[in-house]
Amino acid sequence: MDGIIIINKEKDWTSNDIVQKLKGIFHEKVGHTGTLDPLATGVLPILIGKGTLLSKYIINHDKEYIATIKLGEKRSTGDSEGEIIEKQDVDEKMLQEENVNEVLKSFIGKSMQTPPMYSAIKVNGKKLYEYARKGQTVEVNSREIEIYNMELISISKQNKEIKYKVNCSKGTYIRTLSEDIALKLGTVGFMKELERTKVGNFCIEQSTKISDIIENKENNYITIEKFLENKEKINLDKKELKKFLNGVKIPVLKKDDIYRIYNENNQFIGIGKITNNVLKRDIVI
Repeated sequence: MDGIIIINKEKDWTSNDIVQKLKGIFHEKVGHTGTLDPLATGVLPILIGKGTLLSKYIINHDKEYIATIKLGEKRSTGDSEGEIIEKQDVDEKMLQEENVNEVLKSFIGKSMQTPPMYSAIKVNGKKLYEYARKGQTVEVNSREIEIYNMELISISKQNKEIKYKVNCSKGTYIRTLSEDIALKLGTVGFMKELERTKVGNFCIEQSTKISDIIENKENNYITIEKFLENKEKINLDKKELKKFLNGVKIPVLKKDDIYRIYNENNQFIGIGKITNNVLKRDIVI
């Protein structure tokens, strides 16, 4: 089985929990394209068999999230699992719809963001959360992120909560974004809930839960060929195919891109990549 399964990750599962569970089901190599916090739910693309080779095509995909910010409290981890380390008042003006919309829209565009200490980024061979759990701090470089759109979903004045949708680039930390939104509103806050609703073209409507996979292994399974259906196809004759399979470069007059490769009988062979009018083997199924 070679391809992709879009998992709807449930709360309290780690991304590695999902990988290990699916290894036991499929008895194949299994990987993911980026962790999703245990607290978070939603879209987690899982790569099966030779589908793991697709990681480089998925890892840089943009993301969409729905998040809830709890205002008035700052947590050590930036989410509801941490200890309360600060409290501030939340006045009525902060939660006015016009004010919240103005603040959300101000984050649209490119900016520099510093990843939170409770994250899996490695510094000197150790993950940041390993330092954080020991009360240690290390210097973390800021990185450029981009927010494409921010949309207010709801405001709960009683609970002092804001729910919003964000479309953003790879590497954006929603915990940090939620804290920054709270600060711009004039208080502190933390990310209470998070659901990832989209990774690239993979959306929550396509996803399936682990329990459904156990009952039906083919549930929402996306083949490598299906994943690349929007890419142009190239049919190779026997001579060209032999060269392709042996890693020999083949001259072609096509634009730089990745292509679906087929034999003379229109059977899918794998993925080829063209650079400077030269076709080279990338993935063979």
